[in-house]
Amino acid sequence: MPPRDPAVHSQEWQLPELPFVLLDKAGNTQRAGRAALGLLPKASAAILLIAARDLLTLAAVVPPLKGPRLRQALPNVVEDHLIQDAQTCHLALDPQRLPDGRQVVAAIDRGWFRFLVEGFTAAGHRNLRAVPVARCLPVAQAAESAGPAEPIEPVEPAKARGASNAPGTNTPALEPVTACVLGRVVSTAPTLLPGGAPEPAAATPDTALELAIVRGALAEGFAVPPASVAATVAALAGEAPVSGYILTNLPGEPASAAARTSLLAALPGAQTLAFEALARRALACRFDLCQFEFAAQPWRLDRATLRRLRVPIALVAASLAVAVVGANVQWLMMARQRDAISAQMTELLLNAFPKTTVVLDPAGQMSRQLQQLRLAAGEPSPDDFLALSDGLARSLGPVPANGIAALDYHDRRLDVTFKPGVNVDADLARRLARNGLAGTADASTGKWTIRSAS
Repeated sequence: MPPRDPAVHSQEWQLPELPFVLLDKAGNTQRAGRAALGLLPKASAAILLIAARDLLTLAAVVPPLKGPRLRQALPNVVEDHLIQDAQTCHLALDPQRLPDGRQVVAAIDRGWFRFLVEGFTAAGHRNLRAVPVARCLPVAQAAESAGPAEPIEPVEPAKARGASNAPGTNTPALEPVTACVLGRVVSTAPTLLPGGAPEPAAATPDTALELAIVRGALAEGFAVPPASVAATVAALAGEAPVSGYILTNLPGEPASAAARTSLLAALPGAQTLAFEALARRALACRFDLCQFEFAAQPWRLDRATLRRLRVPIALVAASLAVAVVGANVQWLMMARQRDAISAQMTELLLNAFPKTTVVLDPAGQMSRQLQQLRLAAGEPSPDDFLALSDGLARSLGPVPANGIAALDYHDRRLDVTFKPGVNVDADLARRLARNGLAGTADASTGKWTIRSAS
């Protein structure tokens, strides 16, 4: 990300073409280049490298709070170190504590950070992270172990600065410093420049350079003329050992050999750091600036998400409408069939029994009328005592007939009590069903109740 220009009003902020690298899940480079925000390739996660000049990092004692209470307390922790109002800054907390128990707090202008996050979110980048670019630089110890770097600038002996080298004197160890030139300064208001935004290749040798200075867990950024980079690094580092780097292979950087040489000459003795290596280090960075109100909320439906979900939402709504209409149509068709069957049954009842005056339940009334006709003709009813006892006799099977102690007929059912010791097999219920009867046994008394299955 380019740093914010304090002289440009927020209404005139514009992002130039941004350098990017697209990595697959295995870490292999798929694409690299420079593109406008709307043309950047989509990925499962987008990581923004926030310029060092946009961030103020400091180590402070943070109260043991969480959530909204921590967000309310952080401005009180850093307000003495800020020029602008702490309420206009977005504050992010490093999850990893320092050895002395303090934590690193990063402050960035809230309006600028919101401009970046909302711009990428509106462009369709959902899983968004923002990490300080200074946290993606190699630490000084790792650089020194890879090989001693050439001195950045001659340093006077310790005696000339008043330090004592006498035996037995304990001098505190100086924290190593990492200095990196991240490229030339890019304007965030291209419309203010004559003729539009210049191409990176057209940058002049006098264009200021982005310089990041990292000392331990803290970092700071500067815009420094090329001729003053080495002196600035030496002045800020003091007697501390310095590891210098120059960011190279940046998409869109000056292609001429002279421009490349002038960039490398800004920090003599510095090592080169490829842009892809910086991107891979950003993947491992755990200091995500998207905290509190900028934290990722996948469940939030913003305008960009709604635009992408227009077709699925329309299909779901159309499916629901079709389902509701189809269910109502089917209900109407079945209601018409029910009415037709009921009318047919009523007509059949009235044709068979013309003296019927009120029709409430055609099927039940027909069944009762037929039963009465059978009784009038002398035919036994299926739930008469004789019919039930005859069906029981045909269903006994291996159960002895003299094993029955009592038969009790009432309410159109037959209660059968077997003698003690008579073994009633489990197939009796199935044999009763084959003879048009339904039998159930009382587990506590052993008495069977037999009814007509019809």
